[in-house]
Amino acid sequence: MTDKPLLILIAGPYRSGTDGDPQAMAANLARLESAAWPVFAAGHLPVIGEWIALPVLGSVGSGPTEPLADQVLHPTADRLLAHCDAVLRLPGESVGADQDVATARRRGLPVYRDIAEIPRRTPQEAA
Repeated sequence: MTDKPLLILIAGPYRSGTDGDPQAMAANLARLESAAWPVFAAGHLPVIGEWIALPVLGSVGSGPTEPLADQVLHPTADRLLAHCDAVLRLPGESVGADQDVATARRRGLPVYRDIAEIPRRTPQEAA
């Protein structure tokens, strides 16, 4: 158990295997988001890179299949990892998620493959 809430990046397929299909990307994002509650319920703060990157892209009228996306999606996750305490890697082929794992390991961050591996936060309120 830990008494400090961890900022945990949830990494997994978003664009991978979708061939640019918006419905398939939305389904992948929903799958990433389905891991948010269990991370939160364990006492931590979940974050998904697309939660930040997609509004950044939208602010310039771009989207996840536009050329600018490559300059925003992966760099957002990399910058975000500078603030994260761990990564939860969900199953599925994803170059970006694999990069997130490699970055986390280089930085000495734990990489969890299952929500059950994440330490539960001790049930005490922050002062």
